[in-house]
Amino acid sequence: MPHDAPPAPTGRRTHGTAPDPGGGERAGTGAGAGPLTGFTVGVTAARRADELIALLRRRGAEVLHAPALRIVPLPDDAELLAATERLIARAPDVVVATTAIGFRGWIEAADGWGLGEALRDRLGAGRLLARGPKVRGAIRAAGLTEEWSPASESMAEVLDRLLAENVTGRLIAVQLHGEPLPGFVESLRAAGAEVVGVPVYRWLPPVDLAPVDRLLDAMVHRGVDAVTFTSAPAVAGLLDRARERSVLDEVLDALRHDVLAACVGPVTALPLQAHDVPVSRPERFRLGPLVQLLATELPARTTPLPVAGRRMEIRGHAVLVDGEPRQVPPAGMALLRALARRPGWVVARAELLRALPGAGRDEHAVETAMARLRGALGSPRLIQTVVKRGYRLALDVPVERKYGVRHREGGTPAR
Repeated sequence: MPHDAPPAPTGRRTHGTAPDPGGGERAGTGAGAGPLTGFTVGVTAARRADELIALLRRRGAEVLHAPALRIVPLPDDAELLAATERLIARAPDVVVATTAIGFRGWIEAADGWGLGEALRDRLGAGRLLARGPKVRGAIRAAGLTEEWSPASESMAEVLDRLLAENVTGRLIAVQLHGEPLPGFVESLRAAGAEVVGVPVYRWLPPVDLAPVDRLLDAMVHRGVDAVTFTSAPAVAGLLDRARERSVLDEVLDALRHDVLAACVGPVTALPLQAHDVPVSRPERFRLGPLVQLLATELPARTTPLPVAGRRMEIRGHAVLVDGEPRQVPPAGMALLRALARRPGWVVARAELLRALPGAGRDEHAVETAMARLRGALGSPRLIQTVVKRGYRLALDVPVERKYGVRHREGGTPAR
């Protein structure tokens, strides 16, 4: 279902909406904190992208839009025309309509070819099965009536109903919509049916691959916190491009460990699960529940820290102090993340210097970046200077008692 390009991973993100070098827009968040404030979400959708982006922005997310595919315009689709002419020449016994937008588009394309009336006649002469309520509405809008629709909106239930009948020798038309239907067509053919796939909305790679490349770079460098997928072809398109650029292993590693893969439904998730990528998906296969899933899962991945009487939460590209977002430059975020890896423990200047991007060997760079970080946080007391040793987050409780973790990989606790 459900176009924007990420910036270079090391560049500073800004809030608001600004032109993006990739030809799209970068959607940010304004004042105040929503559940997704501070998080960056990649959107790979080619259609209904505006709706998805609006829902994410409303909750505070910054969006990097990179369509992983494009849709062949229906009036130009020779395969759709051929399937339509075939079904007009021989009326199908059963028609399975899978999506409202796909069914409407098919009828509209047939009207444009001067075949609309003939197609309606043929479809009306057989049995129409609709996957869900939206498809039922599209069927009725075309002046037709469906025979049955599963309450579950599941293609598996449609398949079970058909297989329970004798489909041997019957002509069954299945309106495809760019998604694979695993086992559906094969099962019908194995049962003796003749199946005609109606290829509504075929996917091709995008004309401009630059936004996709920037999203892949952002994933590799952990410049996004989550990526949304609303169709299996979008997943396949993104992974194919990663393979072409020889970054597939790095992208899969990001998705397995740091970048949340959020899919609208189980079919969309299949190509990722084939690569052992953990996937989150909502119970209802809709954009709203998909966004709500992100609004729940991304904040749950962060650990609020009680620091100097304040509540600090380090998110993807921002820091919340007592629930208020703070603009922190990239160097400051690098220092803060290094301190937060061992909250309450002293981190030496030399280690902090290594965490600074492009800082060289001058430890004064740490002092300069630290001063800017304190200013950005709005309270110098959040980070303490330990003379001749380094810096620490001013944690309010002993780290071992609060978090049950002993940090032995470097650094020392303050005394």
